[in-house]
Amino acid sequence: MSESPTQPTLDFNTPKLVRHRKNRKLKDKLASVSIGAGGISVIVAITLIFFYLLYEVAPLFTSAEAERVATYDVPEQAAGSTIFSGTEEQGEKAFRVTDQGEVVFFNTIDGSIDNLVSLPIPEGVEVSSVANADPASRKFVLGLSDGSALVLQHSYKITYPNDQRKIEPFIEYPFGEEAMQLAENGEPLKEISIALSDGALMVVAVTESNALVAKQFEQEEDFLSGEIRLVPEEVDLPQLDVAPKFIIAEPAMRFVFVGTNDGHIQVLDLNAKRENIVNGTIKVGDENTLIDDMTLLLGGASILVSDSQGSTSQWFMVRDENNKYRLENIRTFEAVGGKIAAADIEQRRKGFLIANTEGTIKFYNSTAHSTALTISADAAVKNLAIAPRANKLLVETTDGKMQWWLVDNEHPEISFSALWGKVWYEGYEEPDYIWQSSAANNDFEPKYSLSPLAFGTLKAAFYAMLVATPLAICGALYTAYFMSPGLRRKVKPSIELMEALPTVILGFLAGLFFAPFMEENLPGVFAVLIITPIFILLFGFIWSNLPSNIRRLVPDGWDPVLLIPVIIFGGWLAMALSPTLEVAFFNGDMRLWLTNEAGIDFDQRNALVVGAAMGFAVIPTIFSITEDAVFSVPKHLTQGSLALGATQWQTMTRVILPTASPGIFSAVMIGMGRAVGETMIVLMATGNTPIMDINIFEGMRTLSANIAVEMPESEVGSTHYRILFLAAFVLFLFTFVVNTFAEFVRQRLRNKYSVI
Repeated sequence: MSESPTQPTLDFNTPKLVRHRKNRKLKDKLASVSIGAGGISVIVAITLIFFYLLYEVAPLFTSAEAERVATYDVPEQAAGSTIFSGTEEQGEKAFRVTDQGEVVFFNTIDGSIDNLVSLPIPEGVEVSSVANADPASRKFVLGLSDGSALVLQHSYKITYPNDQRKIEPFIEYPFGEEAMQLAENGEPLKEISIALSDGALMVVAVTESNALVAKQFEQEEDFLSGEIRLVPEEVDLPQLDVAPKFIIAEPAMRFVFVGTNDGHIQVLDLNAKRENIVNGTIKVGDENTLIDDMTLLLGGASILVSDSQGSTSQWFMVRDENNKYRLENIRTFEAVGGKIAAADIEQRRKGFLIANTEGTIKFYNSTAHSTALTISADAAVKNLAIAPRANKLLVETTDGKMQWWLVDNEHPEISFSALWGKVWYEGYEEPDYIWQSSAANNDFEPKYSLSPLAFGTLKAAFYAMLVATPLAICGALYTAYFMSPGLRRKVKPSIELMEALPTVILGFLAGLFFAPFMEENLPGVFAVLIITPIFILLFGFIWSNLPSNIRRLVPDGWDPVLLIPVIIFGGWLAMALSPTLEVAFFNGDMRLWLTNEAGIDFDQRNALVVGAAMGFAVIPTIFSITEDAVFSVPKHLTQGSLALGATQWQTMTRVILPTASPGIFSAVMIGMGRAVGETMIVLMATGNTPIMDINIFEGMRTLSANIAVEMPESEVGSTHYRILFLAAFVLFLFTFVVNTFAEFVRQRLRNKYSVI
């Protein structure tokens, strides 16, 4: 009997195998650490982005603060009682105008006198009234007790001796030192107002006998001497039945607003030939409410009316449906309480201050309709003057003291209603959602509503997904399940290659080629949606009824290739029929027909263009993920379904779709995130009009496009700058919420269908 051969034994502890196991273990460990570190890095990066955006946005919502840094006696009290005061740009020098015709310039920190100017007022004549012009011009007008008016300008010469800033204040007389006579009978002007434009000047006043007087002057410059000469023109104002208490001339020199002693406002239209009262008498508040103060807000479009109840309201002229003007009470602000003692407006924003006789001072903003800050002067307030940069405040109290305050109120125009609600802006007929961050003049009222931008973002994403989702999902289902492997290996990489196309190229083509092409062939574009499906169905019917020996000429799974010429021919036919359809149904011009007959506005760069261009960019993302999800469905599920007698279509709808639904849902959500965050396509193909209109033929402006357009020109740290970061923060939160919701739904679907 022969012995069986001995089986060789394997030694797993040889040095070579030990080294191999150690190397493999080390590589596994390194791979695990690297993948973990990469995942953690992504989370850390996203968290840092979140906190950086929050860091930039947080100052918008911080509370305003003020600190009193100096208190001293009113400078040069012997010069008379203060009737008007102000400060220069830096807040280092201030001035006060007295009723005796003196201007006292002093340092704001200690009250030391810099300059004392005696105005060219005749002896025995006193200052009876005062009014500020456009704050940026630094001009103001004095009404005198002899019925004349004098226009002044406080100016400052800045030098730098020994590298130290030196400010020398002085008074200028832009229209000459000679006062202009308003009241021919020499009555004192108890109230006065001035309106300035590039070439004209108008002064209106109320005399001691309650008469309204006015003069308008055209400015002419002597081309030799450069001196400005005023050419007077009489202005006829009606005499009112009720004694006027306040008077204001708006900068456009058309309307004059008169507040009466019984709490009414009269609007005088200087353009009217006969009827000078626009809409009769308007009552402020209830029957017992009287007017305590009236002033123009920055820009001269609105008047601020403070009443005897301690409330302040904003009014401006609004056109009605008949194109007639009416004075409208736009908003009423939180009452300061008590009797109004003084008021002042900010010189670069739509903000203002109101003080009462108890020493309470409130800072308001008209656009935000909010109270930004409340401080107490600890004494009855006599006069207020906010610095041009709104960062310093000069307060004079009735006990003969001056208070100098530092104010930190950087972003008063921001509130929830200003960002997301309808706001009634100056010059608009009704409240609306408006984004308009800049204009050509400094009197502009910024409009920072994010609603039209958020709406535009969702609108662009909606139409893009409307185009991309059915095409991408249906294409992925057919490619993964019905298409032959050979054709799939060519189609899938080709579609995924579309994602490599730069979106700036897609936006360029959409804006400069596709938008004009679509406008010229609008009936053909819609005809494609009808003709192409009909051709596909017709070809499918014909193909299925052809003899089998002909159909066998095409390999199994390659049938879709035959549809390419069919689709091309259908598209060509639709475009060829476009002129005929336009003449037959739309009077030769579908765009004009939409505008005139259907009442639908049409913009060349519209949501239809964006939907097609951005849908084309989103298709590869949704297709690739959906195709992978469908292709990854276990084969035993589909084979078992077919073995039990189900058709391929039943297997697709009853087995594959439920099993792949988590992946398909993820594909749609990722595609939507791509559409929401897209910048270049919507930047170049939408027209960038921030409007809220669901109309597919209108454009839009998205949050991302708005950031790309306006961030380079925004001032760092400004309200505009931080609101753009707020827009980015909103985008971040939107994508975070959508992705979180998508993951939640995906897990639910995965748990529900994992048993299949």
